[in-house]
Amino acid sequence: MRGEAREQSEMVNQILFGEHFAILKEDKKFSLVKSLCDNYEGWVDKKMITLIPKEIADELTTEDHAVTNKPIVNCFIESKNENIVLTGGSTLPLYNPKTESFAIGDKTFHIAKEQVNLPLVKNFAGDEMLSIAFMYLNTPYLWGGRNALGIDCSGFVQVVLSICGYSFPRDAYQQVEKGSSISFLTEARSGDLAFFENAEGRITHVGILINNNQIIHASGRVKIESIDSQGIINEETGKYSHQLRVIKRVL
Repeated sequence: MRGEAREQSEMVNQILFGEHFAILKEDKKFSLVKSLCDNYEGWVDKKMITLIPKEIADELTTEDHAVTNKPIVNCFIESKNENIVLTGGSTLPLYNPKTESFAIGDKTFHIAKEQVNLPLVKNFAGDEMLSIAFMYLNTPYLWGGRNALGIDCSGFVQVVLSICGYSFPRDAYQQVEKGSSISFLTEARSGDLAFFENAEGRITHVGILINNNQIIHASGRVKIESIDSQGIINEETGKYSHQLRVIKRVL
């Protein structure tokens, strides 16, 4: 998803496999789209779009969906006798665990149920959320990224929560509006989200607390660093890299 309708434009986001969206405007090669899972807007190359009937789109909007539960997952396309690689948090519309399959348009996809989290099966605890987050350790930082080959701070949080079955906003300044505030870092527990501000007071960074003195976040790469009531302490310099603003509990 790009900021403008051209290949040279900055990537601002990624739409993962199976996520659906509305087309707002069309250019010669690009479509301006609005994601129906988090309302994010941007330009997408038309070659990467599969059109679906409105009635299916409406059904997808109202139904909870299965998602891939590992950073990298293999999926088999029956009609083409080919494999494709899906990333963690990819949506599997109307996945049937008995046949281990789902369909998009005229294509049927097969994926083992062990690699899928089904909707509404369980509530995830903080420790389980962290076990998912740890699978992304050392993933390179990529502005606008949402996958195991490149991810940004809010994309990391969004994808981890998606695998846990929670729909969550895309950017940190939107994510901070969710959940309940925790007054002190000492009261935080695993899975709470910590938000950080810049010099102007804007929320610009987010991470997942492991406990009340460690955090996993995407900064340069997905890594674990120390945190105190002032902020994150860089593992290499020993200096503060991010100033703590607020802690939110969403699970």
